[in-house]
Amino acid sequence: MPPMQLWDWSVQIGAKMHIDKLNDMFYSELRRKLTYHNEEKQRIARDMLERYSGSNVADFQQYILLTNFQKYIDVFSERFEADVHTGSVWSAVHSPENKVSMIDFKIGAPTAALVIELLSAIDPQAVIFLGMCGGLHRSLQIGDFILPMAAIRDEGVSQHFIPPQVPSLPTFKIQKFISQMLVEQGLDYRTGVVHTSDYRFWEFDEEFKRTLYEERAIAIEMECAALFSVGFVSKAPIGALLLVSDLPLQKGGIKTKESARSIFAKFTERHIHIGIQSIIEIQKRGEHIRHYRW
Repeated sequence: MPPMQLWDWSVQIGAKMHIDKLNDMFYSELRRKLTYHNEEKQRIARDMLERYSGSNVADFQQYILLTNFQKYIDVFSERFEADVHTGSVWSAVHSPENKVSMIDFKIGAPTAALVIELLSAIDPQAVIFLGMCGGLHRSLQIGDFILPMAAIRDEGVSQHFIPPQVPSLPTFKIQKFISQMLVEQGLDYRTGVVHTSDYRFWEFDEEFKRTLYEERAIAIEMECAALFSVGFVSKAPIGALLLVSDLPLQKGGIKTKESARSIFAKFTERHIHIGIQSIIEIQKRGEHIRHYRW
């Protein structure tokens, strides 16, 4: 082999070894941070899940519904005649017969990230978030369903889990099942990108609103980017079905106490029904949801 060719070959080998070493260091650090690769962290996560939810780890089923609202917990409890557990922060209800649990984790991206990371310690088969959002597109109406295909990461917590250039995506197969249930029920829905923000009262910030118009996001909410990002790195398959609860870009469109009461009365049962049917269908099919491996 000529000297120059030998030199090029040795440089390439050296570079590859260096890259492999960097990759090993990156994934070693990633595994250290993630719950499912850290036994001590798993132990603490299970303890925290019990403390926050008022439930024993053994109570949790392999199929989970997430919500922000106590009303949803109450409806689930009545439907399955199941007791509501109240912890130091959240409330939860479990139906062993249907292999489904529901957690009300309250509001915002930090708690969304936390609940998914804690749930990853019990290795759920599928998680569906039943949340509400503000409709941004002029064609949307209150009560419409949105099936998010991606979430803009305008919150702070997801940066601790994945680099900023990585998109926040739900688990496709879960979204597929939700879509199927909506169609079978004869319900229309919209798909698109949602904007996840931890900025409340953005409605009065004209510059922020201009950014929303430029992004062409279909809706705005406060949890999806955190749920999708942390779910991905924590091996917790997650999807979402959002209910349009207000139209904040329209005059008089911001949700009020009165309008919220009306929304719960009209749409809660349907929203929960679709979530339950979707997650039960996933069980029946026995389809492998986690289609990636680290």
